[in-house]
Amino acid sequence: MFMSTGSFNQAHIIKGVIAVTVSTMLSSERPDEFSKFDDLFDQAKQKLFEQAQKRNGDGVVDVSFNTEVVRMNVAPKFLVVHGYGTVIALPKKAAKDTTTDESHN
Repeated sequence: MFMSTGSFNQAHIIKGVIAVTVSTMLSSERPDEFSKFDDLFDQAKQKLFEQAQKRNGDGVVDVSFNTEVVRMNVAPKFLVVHGYGTVIALPKKAAKDTTTDESHN
């Protein structure tokens, strides 16, 4: 399984578009803990791989991520990562027939 932010310039079959959203709440004691975005990106990538496997894909291309800091009036802030991409499958090569015709010997 592979993932790329670019396109795939070889023969492939498009299996569909997938999207995921992951989030975490920032505590009121540490409202500037933006390093949590790193873990959110890892979670989003893992979820994209899981969805691609469910669609029998070999990879996800044209992957993009959006980030948000959501503020509520009285609640704490949330960090949100949205990820999306296109699931593709590589064409399977037909197995070559390895038997030989013995009648010509």
